[in-house]
Amino acid sequence: SRNAMDHQPKFFENLSGAGKAIAVLTSGGDAQGMNAAVRAVVRMGIYVNAKVYFIYEGYQGMVDGGDNIVEVSWESVSSILQVGGTVIGSARCKSFRTREGRLQAALNLVQRGITNLCVIGGDGSLTGANLFREEWSGLLEELAQKGKIDAEAVKKYAYLNIVGMVGSIDNDFCGTDMTIGTDSALHRIIEVVDAIMTTAQSHQRTFVLEVMGRHCGYLALVSALACGADWVFIPEYPPEEGWEDTMCVKLSENRARKKRLNIIIVAEGAIDCHNKPITSEKVKDLVVQRLGFDTRVTILGHVQRGGTPSAFDRILASRMGVEAVLALLEATPDTPACVVSLSGNQAVRLPLMECVQMTQEVQKAMDEGRFLEAVRLRGRSFENNLNTYKLLSHKRPDAELPKTNFNVAVLNVGAPAAGMNAAVRAAVRVGMTEGHKIFAVIDGFEGFARGKIKEISWGDVGGWTGQGGSILGTKRTLPAKYLEKIAEQMRTNNINALMVIGGFEAYLGLLELSAAREKYDEFCVPMVMVPATVSNNVPGSDFSIGADTALNTITDTCDRIKQSASGTKRRVFIIETMGGYCGYLANMGALAAGADAAYIFEEQFDIRELQANVEHLTEKMKTSIQRGLVLRNENCNENYTTDFIYQLYSEEGKGVFDCRKNVLGHMQQGGAPSPFDRNFGTKISAKAMQWISKKLKETYRKGKVFANTDDSVCLLGMRRRNLVFQPVAELKSETDFVHRIPKEQWWLKLRPLMKILAKYKTSYDVSDSGQLEHVAMLPKEAETGAI
Repeated sequence: SRNAMDHQPKFFENLSGAGKAIAVLTSGGDAQGMNAAVRAVVRMGIYVNAKVYFIYEGYQGMVDGGDNIVEVSWESVSSILQVGGTVIGSARCKSFRTREGRLQAALNLVQRGITNLCVIGGDGSLTGANLFREEWSGLLEELAQKGKIDAEAVKKYAYLNIVGMVGSIDNDFCGTDMTIGTDSALHRIIEVVDAIMTTAQSHQRTFVLEVMGRHCGYLALVSALACGADWVFIPEYPPEEGWEDTMCVKLSENRARKKRLNIIIVAEGAIDCHNKPITSEKVKDLVVQRLGFDTRVTILGHVQRGGTPSAFDRILASRMGVEAVLALLEATPDTPACVVSLSGNQAVRLPLMECVQMTQEVQKAMDEGRFLEAVRLRGRSFENNLNTYKLLSHKRPDAELPKTNFNVAVLNVGAPAAGMNAAVRAAVRVGMTEGHKIFAVIDGFEGFARGKIKEISWGDVGGWTGQGGSILGTKRTLPAKYLEKIAEQMRTNNINALMVIGGFEAYLGLLELSAAREKYDEFCVPMVMVPATVSNNVPGSDFSIGADTALNTITDTCDRIKQSASGTKRRVFIIETMGGYCGYLANMGALAAGADAAYIFEEQFDIRELQANVEHLTEKMKTSIQRGLVLRNENCNENYTTDFIYQLYSEEGKGVFDCRKNVLGHMQQGGAPSPFDRNFGTKISAKAMQWISKKLKETYRKGKVFANTDDSVCLLGMRRRNLVFQPVAELKSETDFVHRIPKEQWWLKLRPLMKILAKYKTSYDVSDSGQLEHVAMLPKEAETGAI
């Protein structure tokens, strides 16, 4: 790989699971993505030569034993990646809560030599697992006294290792940014909201939507952000006294501004400041009585738990599953039970009980009416979501807004990406709140040169979050050939700052504008770029707006194709994805869809590798899994084209399998933005606009803005755990300009993961994992990659 690591990689070849037995169970409420986690645990376990067992029906199955605890093979987890819920079942279990039940469970495990347990569930399930671990040696001694096991077994199986993964659609577990299932639940909610919005517009209706979250308002808050809801009720942040009046005033003001619909989102656990429930019916009655609006209630219920897992959840669960097996292999008798979680863009291990205690602290704070504390304990991500929502949903009266006399222009550059409009909306509204006049530039730098610039207001961007593509219009044209004209437009419209939302062209554009500062004073203003491109190839950011939506499109298509392949049997599909020279979509799409191989530019391949892949598929056709899926990034190799690979596979597979090919093309750029892209776009853009305000104050001298330092032209990107502003001049050294990609790409570390889960022998760098962190130690400042 061309990706030089800056540390000496540590590979897990020396971590053998030989002689170890790992069991996996799912417990508590089901969540989409649990199956992807189960699959990863099983395949990683088998990969390191451990025996792996399913425990069916959660703790109930562990207590009942018998056929509920079964050794599994590689093929046992085939075709479950795209299935929602949990295929090994989940059940509430009273008997495991008794010592008698746990004694029986211990016996069932010891009889099969299982001392490594991977539990996928909520905090209740994980707390139960921890208690089981603490009691383990006592349980074994009691079993020995009763003559059910011998002294040898007590010694041999003296310790139980436990690793947890949090599967919960509510995202209510402290210590992780995202729990498995949350992103998919948001997908379900947003699909419904988008559908409701069209009918509400037709009839000028108000919709009250009730979403899950008895104790945690995450789903309600994030979906309110993602659809620009008028009002949201969550348990952690009850409305102030007299909220009824405030809400009704706001709803009628919105109607007066010609807004044809109102959306109010209520978490099922919503309360007022006296801890009294606020129900969706109560909200509806209030709106009808006070305003007489035609109002409907929709209760989403278990729809939110259902359906296929999103690409984000599949990748998250696969990463966590592999990490969980590594944690079990490295565990010693002194290691506390840990939970594998996500911080920003990194898998981390945290002590299970610290997370559980902190989760319980939140509930305690809410019960005692310490709501600000509850929001803080929920973590930085939750707090940011709440602050961003407050900033964007309520327009303060003009008289209350500061007046800065600064004009800020916002433009989209490059190819359209889903989520761009959400970013523009956030920029416009935050900019207005900060007191600036915001100008929208139509059709990128080309439109700028032609003077296609107009002032844009708060109401103009209403309803933009759910719109795909770019409403402002976007072009790939770079500014270099229009410098004179753009400078003239900046002068005419008195533009004091620029915000550019786009892909690689946006980055090149800012480099060109900052180089032109010597000649044109007009470009000596603060400029910031927010990365938005499906290819995810912008240096300085792990994620770009639009890439998640594209990934979901690819994953959905692959699911359908796999279905058709398994119907016809012995068929291999070759699918070409977008991305230019950047293999992100092909690689991550392959991981999310469970593909057999992904050809990317960053990892060169030759005819020997193609041959090995064909042989691998030929072997696979002898098993019960008679289908194959191969992804190819569009520019991965100029000679080994999609046609070439298709023809090679067809020839070599004669008599064993037949081949089909599919070029996904521009459908990857289209569609409604995913919840991740709406929120990432909203939050990152709001932060960029606040940076502009700060820079404008810093560079305003003698009635004029003058900024000519490198740090006044920045790109705001997500780096591991933080959102960071980086001068574009400094990013030059990190860029491969010929191939339009960053020289180092974080996701290449996940490449071996895809290969392992597809049964290839490979080495996996584990140098980033293995350190147990503490919950309280997580950087307070961390802006997270979670949405």
